[in-house]
Amino acid sequence: MSTISHDVLARRIRQGSGQQTPDLVVRNVRLFDLVTGELIPTDIAVCGDTIVGTLGRFDGATIIEGQGRIVVPGFIDTHLHIESSLVTPFEFERCVLPHGVTTAICDPHEMANVLGVIALRYFLDAATRMVMDLRVNLSSCVPSTALETSGAVLRADALTPFMDHPKVIGLAEFMNMPGVLSCADDCMDKLVAFAGRHIDGHAPLMTGQRLNGYLSAGISTDHEATRADEALEKIRKGMTVLIREGSVCKDLAALAPLLTVATSPFMAFCTDDRNPLEIAHEGHIDFLIRSAIARGVPPIAAYRAASLSAARAFGLTDRGMLAPGKRADIVFLDDLEDCLVSDVLAGGRPIGPALAARPVIDVPGRDSVHLRRPLAAADFAVAGDGRDMPVIGIIPGQIITDYLTIDLGSQAGAVGARADLDVAKVAVVARHGLNDNMARGFVRGFGLRRGALASSVGHDAHNICVVGVDDDDMAAAVNRLARIGGGFVIVEDGQVREELPLPIAGLMSDAPFEDVRDRLEALRAATRAMGVTLDEPFLQLAFLPLPVVPRLKITDHGLVDVDRMTLIG
Repeated sequence: MSTISHDVLARRIRQGSGQQTPDLVVRNVRLFDLVTGELIPTDIAVCGDTIVGTLGRFDGATIIEGQGRIVVPGFIDTHLHIESSLVTPFEFERCVLPHGVTTAICDPHEMANVLGVIALRYFLDAATRMVMDLRVNLSSCVPSTALETSGAVLRADALTPFMDHPKVIGLAEFMNMPGVLSCADDCMDKLVAFAGRHIDGHAPLMTGQRLNGYLSAGISTDHEATRADEALEKIRKGMTVLIREGSVCKDLAALAPLLTVATSPFMAFCTDDRNPLEIAHEGHIDFLIRSAIARGVPPIAAYRAASLSAARAFGLTDRGMLAPGKRADIVFLDDLEDCLVSDVLAGGRPIGPALAARPVIDVPGRDSVHLRRPLAAADFAVAGDGRDMPVIGIIPGQIITDYLTIDLGSQAGAVGARADLDVAKVAVVARHGLNDNMARGFVRGFGLRRGALASSVGHDAHNICVVGVDDDDMAAAVNRLARIGGGFVIVEDGQVREELPLPIAGLMSDAPFEDVRDRLEALRAATRAMGVTLDEPFLQLAFLPLPVVPRLKITDHGLVDVDRMTLIG
C-alpha cells in the first residue's frame, strides 16, 4: 500500500525533471557506479529524502560541496541483534551511522527471549524515531528449542499482529531447523502465517536434501555459512548468503574468495553481533568492505554486497543505488579501497545535526535477573571419577564448538577445573524466575588460570552463564550479576575485579556507547591478566548455551549434543 502523498510525489517529479529547484544538491562528487564500476563525475539532486537527479550538474536551494570525493550508497547491515551491541537502539545508531550504515535489519530475539512481545514493541517504537532506517524481522524462535528455559514464548498468534507494521520486513532467522524439517506444528504455524513474505534462515553446515527441505519452507537467506563450498551450494539453490563478521563469528576470510562480480548479486554483509569496542577498533560494515577488498574481492562486488544486493534480498527496492527515485542515503569516501568514510547523509539529512536531538522513550526490562536464592560453591560441584568427561571445545572465531572427551581426574570424588589442561568449569543458571535449573560442565579454550567470568547474556534464552577455575569465585560472580541486574562480571579471590552493568533486560546498558566501549576495554585487560587468550571471552561465553549451533553446548537443562538434539550426561 502506498505511503506517499500526491504532493510529495509531484515535488519529486518536478524537481527531477528540472521544473523546480531541488531541495538539496551534493555538488562535485565522483559516483561509484555499481553497474560498471566506473567513477563518474556528477552532482546529486535531492528532494526531501529521495534522490531525483544524477549524472549531471544541478543547482539547489541548499548546496553541499563534495570536493571531488567518492560517493557510494549507504551501507546495509542485513542481520544483527542490536542488543549484542550492548547499547540501546539510539546509541547504536550514534555509534554506526558515522561508519556509513544507514539501514540495519535487526532481529530483537535477545530481548524477546527475556520479555516477549514487550521487546518487539520497544524496538518498533524506537525504529520510528531513529535517524537511520531500522527495520525489524520478527523473532521466529522464542525459545529457539525446548532444551532451554527462556523468559517468554512467542507463537505465531503473538507475531502476526505486528506483521503489517511499516518497519517490519518479515520473519527473523528460523533457528529451529529440526522443527522445520519435522514439520512441527509451532514452526508450521509461523511459516504458513508469513508465507510469501521474507523469512530469514539460520542453517549452519546444512547441505544436501536437508537444505532442500529447509528452503522449501520459503526461507531465503542465511548468515551461518562458514565454508565457501557450503555457501556456494546455498547460493546455487537460491539463497542469499550474508557474509558475517561479528565480534565472535568471523566468516569473511573463509567466504571472501566466493564473492566475485558474478556472485555479488547473491551475497551481502552482516555483523550479527558486534560490540562498541570492536566497532571502535575496526569499524562496522565499512570494515567488512575494506577487509574483503584487501582479500582480493573486486571493489564493485564488495560495494554491491554492502548495498544493492542487500537491498534486493530484503525487498528494499527504494535503496541500494545512487539513482533517481532511490533513498538519499549517501556515503562520502576519501578512499574507495580502504572505505574511509568522511561524511554521511541518511535520508537526505547530514547525520551530525540529525543525531543531536535524542528521543526519549520508555525502556522496559529493568528488573529481569531473578535467582531463587544466592549460590554457593557447593552448587558448582561435579561428582564423578573424571574419566572421559564431555568437554566443550572452543573454536576461536566461531560459535560452532568441538565435542571433546578428556580424562580430567578427580579428588575425593569431585571433578574440578584443570587449568593445566586449559579446561575450566562452566555452568548455566536459570534467571527468569521460572525454575531452579542449573547445569554444570567443562569447557576448553579460554586460557583462564584463575577466577571466574559471568554473563547474563547467554544466547538465546539469556540465562546466566559462568566460566571459572574456582567454585567460590563462580558463585560470587553469579550473585553479583543478580545484584546489579545483569551484565558482565569478573571475580578473582572473591573480589569483583571489573564489571559492566547491563540493566536493560540483562542485555543492554543505558550509558553512552563510549562508556560501554571503555568498560569493555577494561574487562578485556582484566581477563588477559587472568590468562584468557580469547579477544572476546564474554561473547564467546555467551554463545556456549546456544543449542542450535553444533556441536556440544550447555543450557540450564544440561549438556546438549546438538547433532542429535539430545541432553547427555
